[in-house]
Amino acid sequence: MTIERDLPCTDSDIDTAAHALRSVLGDRVTLPCHDAYDLRRTAWNLAVDQRPAAIALPRSAAEVATVVRLAAENGLKVAPQSTGHNARPLAERGLDDVVLLRMSELDLTIADPARGIIRAQGGALWEAAVVAAAAHGRAVLHGSSPDVGIAGYTLGGGIGWYARKLGLAANSVTAIEVVLADGSLVRADAQHDAELFWALRGGGGNLGVVTALEFSTFDIQSAYAGLLMWDLADVEPVLREWAAWAPEAPDEVTTSFRVLRFPLIPDVPPFLAGRQVAIIDGAVLGSDARGAELLAGLRALKPELDTFTRMPAQALDRLHLDPEGGAPAVSDTSMLAGMPDAAIDAWLAEVGPDSSTSLNVVELRQLGGALARAHEGGGVLTHLDGAFAAFNLAMAPTPDMGAQGHADAVRVTEALAPYSTGATYLNFAENPTDVRTGYRPEAWRQLVGIRSAVDPHGVFLANHAVPRLFEDGVATS
Repeated sequence: MTIERDLPCTDSDIDTAAHALRSVLGDRVTLPCHDAYDLRRTAWNLAVDQRPAAIALPRSAAEVATVVRLAAENGLKVAPQSTGHNARPLAERGLDDVVLLRMSELDLTIADPARGIIRAQGGALWEAAVVAAAAHGRAVLHGSSPDVGIAGYTLGGGIGWYARKLGLAANSVTAIEVVLADGSLVRADAQHDAELFWALRGGGGNLGVVTALEFSTFDIQSAYAGLLMWDLADVEPVLREWAAWAPEAPDEVTTSFRVLRFPLIPDVPPFLAGRQVAIIDGAVLGSDARGAELLAGLRALKPELDTFTRMPAQALDRLHLDPEGGAPAVSDTSMLAGMPDAAIDAWLAEVGPDSSTSLNVVELRQLGGALARAHEGGGVLTHLDGAFAAFNLAMAPTPDMGAQGHADAVRVTEALAPYSTGATYLNFAENPTDVRTGYRPEAWRQLVGIRSAVDPHGVFLANHAVPRLFEDGVATS
């Protein structure tokens, strides 16, 4: 790593504390007065402007512990971050007293086929785990993009292409190694630090810095997977068919429904550039014949493109065509109890072919199946209540486009409010939100209590903050 040129630093208390970190980790601690600061503070979401007091890039669990101890001793908070896909709530809190702990150099991923698990360090990305599992004829509960961080995705729940059959990724975790607020490194599993283990699986980054996770692999070599595409002008009958079929579909199928508006730019394939389309993508854990049977009603609507076929498990992490490498975006989300005809009418009015929305992606994720059933021993987030998770996104290369995109995203959420469950899937919540809506009331109370016990002085900050409790019962962040 190149050592950046030092520039003059101010003499504030925060700068003094940050310099204490730099004295231990050298140029892998970056301050606002250093050349590399703008590069290292950048989140995956390029529309988020995070300006921490310091940025640390540890290379070991021991270095993570050192950063946590020194930060706490010097009055700084610590925010662990791998990629920064969901960084906006954290950045909007303000980071001028925060060490941003970038975990990207802790990225080792190892398969242990004898135990049927993957061990991934706290900064590892999903692609590495997908490849490691596939080498042994196995699959993991990865998300829809290969460059999402395993830790952040999993600590927040994790919905992937096998979710309606196998549940949330958090429920497949078998052990977590985490640095706590006092700088100690502990290994939590069902037999050791069981309460902490329970809280970590769905509790986000509020409890410590995860330096490694171990999670189950599954006997999946391939799936019947792909996408169906229609021009947006044909979206209405397709959406009505899918919305009626999805809630009662068998557990072995997991899909999403999206309206995509592609810009007319060179990065977009020519056959999609400038187009507006409706896409259903997903996977069936079953035979080709079973997959064809389940999709028959949708195929009867004559998609112009049909790529469903037998695919190796390793290929599914790019099935969703999510952008990779960082992009500026704004969004909003909600959880829906269903999509009756009135909800479809409201949705189409906002994002259908006759709308003038600025949204590039309007998505409905199919829930239900194993996602709707409590996973015994699965952690604080055992299941999701609702039939669909809605996610509305606009690209935001300029502030004006961001403001318009966010307003349009919220407008879709408001149009669907009569059909909302009132709950939130926090991994999709890229704006400050009421974090309590991500949990059942009893689970929330337990989570707050555990956070209060393991981080009594509030050393850690997460994108969705779980508060601590004072002795008189008053909550604080």
